[in-house]
Amino acid sequence: MIIVLESDVPVGSSVALLDAARAAGRAARSMPDGHGGLVVTVDGNLPDDVLAVPGIRTVERSHKPYPLASAEHRAQTVVTVGDVEIGGGRPVVMAGPCSIEGRDSLLRAAHAVRAAGADILRGGAFKPRTSPYSFQGLGEEGLRYLAEAREQTGMPVITEVMEPEQVDLVCEYADILQIGTRNMSNFPLLRRVGEARKPVLLKRGMSARVDEWLMSAEYVMAGGNHQVILCERGIRGFDPATRFTLDLTVVPLLRQLTHLPIIIDPSHGTGIRSLVGPMALAGVVAGADGIFIEAEPNPERATSDAAQTIDPETLRDIVARTRMLSQAMSAPLVPVVAAVPAPEWELSLAAAD
Repeated sequence: MIIVLESDVPVGSSVALLDAARAAGRAARSMPDGHGGLVVTVDGNLPDDVLAVPGIRTVERSHKPYPLASAEHRAQTVVTVGDVEIGGGRPVVMAGPCSIEGRDSLLRAAHAVRAAGADILRGGAFKPRTSPYSFQGLGEEGLRYLAEAREQTGMPVITEVMEPEQVDLVCEYADILQIGTRNMSNFPLLRRVGEARKPVLLKRGMSARVDEWLMSAEYVMAGGNHQVILCERGIRGFDPATRFTLDLTVVPLLRQLTHLPIIIDPSHGTGIRSLVGPMALAGVVAGADGIFIEAEPNPERATSDAAQTIDPETLRDIVARTRMLSQAMSAPLVPVVAAVPAPEWELSLAAAD
């Protein structure tokens, strides 16, 4: 059940609804609707007499199975990290190395992507790898380097958390918690980051349906953390020509289904360095709120994901073009009336006169 309350509703109304739901043994929670009012969601339905409190605008007993993540009765969510707004209309660029390999290399990369126009620094301290023998990250040592890079550049930082037991540690250092594709359905982890008060970037599972993805977002939001950012990072297809298939159709689709901001990851979505730029721009045209890119000064020497990592010069070009595209798309449309030549028979009549 979704109950929408007016902006001037008495505080007691929402409290009464939540208390009534809990008394009936049903979980309930509330969140702002973005218009000054409140939305109360209940796991199940409440009797009509409970709904007699003042200030109720609408009641829906039938709705999508992800009521908190759903776009129903919500304004677009803007997630603010420092002075960066994700979902505020300006495409946000998150860039940096796939994995943190050392202090000096990370600091060089951080300053380079900052100079190229990136807003947020990315870098993996804990790395989930397909092979147990591949580089797994530096752990807390990498987190310390990430925090130092933030101090030097002023950029907020994002890094992946892989286990519920890591959440408190990563929260000490990171500004945004990243949930990777392999953990999209790690429900204990989703519940744990739902208790954290840090924004969460939730990557789509490589074989996940859109509704499954949004239900994973619901797990986080049901825990009380409404600062969720969705990240399309490519899904598995049948063609091995690219590492994954970057599903850009999901961007305008999600605009209809959810109020959460969405960014795209053209690095993992293609796996090919030369395709990162074109797909980043295509994602912005599709309506994405930002891009998530692997970039560092010496991409060929990267320990992980070298083939899809770009250099700072390429990143600078992508940033500039995304800004221009965003401005062009937000500018008012000016009708263009083409001059159509008169038909030959009209010209003949005019000549005869």
